[in-house]
Amino acid sequence: MFQVNENVIYGNHGVCRITDCGRLSISIADKDKMYYTLQPIYQNETVIYAPVDNCRIVMRYVMSKEDVDELIREIPDIETLWVVNERERELQYKTALKSCDCRELVKIIKTIYKRREARIQNGKKVTAIDERYYRMVADQLNGELAFVLNIDKDHVDSYISDRLHQEKIEN
Repeated sequence: MFQVNENVIYGNHGVCRITDCGRLSISIADKDKMYYTLQPIYQNETVIYAPVDNCRIVMRYVMSKEDVDELIREIPDIETLWVVNERERELQYKTALKSCDCRELVKIIKTIYKRREARIQNGKKVTAIDERYYRMVADQLNGELAFVLNIDKDHVDSYISDRLHQEKIEN
């Protein structure tokens, strides 16, 4: 069980701080259930009440700095998806997003980036589905990395690029 004041990832809401845990006295809540009260870090006005026994939405601890460093080192080796069928690819995107697994999110980002390059090179537009999922996945991943690294979300991409460049030099 998570504790009050811990930081967690809660589904697509990203990084949240647990501000309370207990029974709720609001009409929509089951009076016999325990709930976490979550405050999303990047959505100050939002409050989430999540059942402690929830199994449908992923709730996990935020990565450590060491986990982030390891993830960044692994980025060059993380495979991309090559699913030709548009619906199947979108299903893969949705599954990765719901998993809250950072390696799966990197896989989607790399896939969409390579698809974007190929489509532009062939004189085609980037698909709306790719653009939409790229924004959602990048926002979720960059939110967690920014929180862990204590940097602005807008600086995560350059941080990763710098780290990968440094790794290449050192090896």
